[in-house]
This record gives sequence, structure tokens and C-alpha cells, in this order.
Amino acid sequence: MSKKWNIASFRAAKGVRKLGCTTAYDAAFARLADEAGVPCLLVGDSMGMTMLGYDTTLPVKMEETLSATAAVARAAKDALVIADMPFGSYQCGDDLAMKNAVDCLKAGADGVKLEGGARVCGLIKRMTEAGIPVLAHVGMTPQSVNEYGGFKVQGKTREAADAIFADALAVEKAGAFAVTLECVPSDLAAQITAAVKIPTIGIGAGPVCDAQWLVMHDLLGLNEGHVPAFVKKYANLAEEAKSAFRRYVEEVEKGEFPQK
Repeated sequence: MSKKWNIASFRAAKGVRKLGCTTAYDAAFARLADEAGVPCLLVGDSMGMTMLGYDTTLPVKMEETLSATAAVARAAKDALVIADMPFGSYQCGDDLAMKNAVDCLKAGADGVKLEGGARVCGLIKRMTEAGIPVLAHVGMTPQSVNEYGGFKVQGKTREAADAIFADALAVEKAGAFAVTLECVPSDLAAQITAAVKIPTIGIGAGPVCDAQWLVMHDLLGLNEGHVPAFVKKYANLAEEAKSAFRRYVEEVEKGEFPQK
């Protein structure tokens, strides 16, 4: 019997069941992940790198997020669908941010994700008070890649770790229903997971988090470029797809396809 995930059931899983979550950007893969029992699908701004050919997430536009969110939401019957608000969609004033978040929910998302800790807490509070569930994101925040000088582990010094810890507490207090911890030391992730009452979702943050993210293209072996060291490839679909394309081209050239 299927179980439709919602914000309340996702929160209630903390300490009871660890959740393997992934990204989705279209209806086809969203349906497959949903039918396989993935509890939460993030329409990530990682689409900039996995789907749109950019080097970072920064160029992703709001209209691209809304289009992908609508496609995923139409296909996912049971999974929680979270829209990742792209760079510029919430940094240019709270009123515009509220409109963009509302548009994400109207497109079919169950909630939105914002990067940043204390600096976005006012916005998190305003959104949650307006009935917009927010998934927070602290640690290495990809939209700040230019500030970091690349995708690098954060929180390696005591001062930096304390700041991330404080950010996690702050977003919980502001009303976030969960918090992503990206590329932080596993001992820091464990401390945060123990300290907050909301689920932590790790990506490159060790095994102690309440849930995990893996980008769909990484776990399916569709990404043939650089992948982070923590990634586990569960399939090699890139090679299978190329093999199928090659066979198709060869059969057409030889006159073997189509047959009468």
C-alpha cells in the first residue's frame, strides 16, 4: 500500500527511519524514483550542471525551476517534492522571494529549499508563517561557490564549525522542517543531528544524519565528469545508454532497423 509522504511524516521519521533521498528534474525519472519508494525528491538547482550544461548552479532561472517542478510533481504520487529556489530568486528582496516560493507551491512542490543559515532566517520565518514549508541548507552552499573559491568542505576549523552549528540551530528556530548539511565533517554533522529536533539530510556529511541526498545523475552513473569522493554509483546508465545509441545507429546504417 502506497504512503504519500508529507512534511509531518518526513519530520516524524527522525530517529525512527533513515531516508534515502535524491534529485529529479523530469517526469520520467521522477516516476521511476517514486515507484521505487524514494521518500523525497528535490528539484535541485543542480539541474544547471546535470541537465543544462552549466559549470555551476548559478545560471539556473526561476522559470526553469518551475517547469521542472511541475513535471516532477505530476509524476510523483507518493514522494515529497521540494523545489530548490535558484540563485537570485530569494536574494533580491523578501517580497519577490515570497512570490517565487508561492509559485513553486503552485507548480506542485510540497515545500522549498533555501541556502544559508542565520542570514536567511527572517525569510524562513516569514515563509513558514505564511504556510510555505522550508527546507534549510547549511555548510557548503553551492550558490556561494564564488565566495568559497570552489566546491570545498566547510567547517574544518573550530570557528567555522561553530558558525555552521549556530546556523543549524537558527534555521530550526526560524521554522525550517529539515536542514541539509553539505560537505561538513562527519563529527560536526553528528553534533548537529543530535542537537536539533528536525531531520538532518546529509550530502558529503557522513552516515549519522537522519537522511541522505545523492544527485540522481551521480547515483545512476549518468554523470561522467568529476564526482565527489562520497558518491556511490548504484548503476552505470551512461555506458548502457551509449551502447544502445551505438546499436541503434549501426542497425539503421546496415538496414537492419526498421524491418517490414
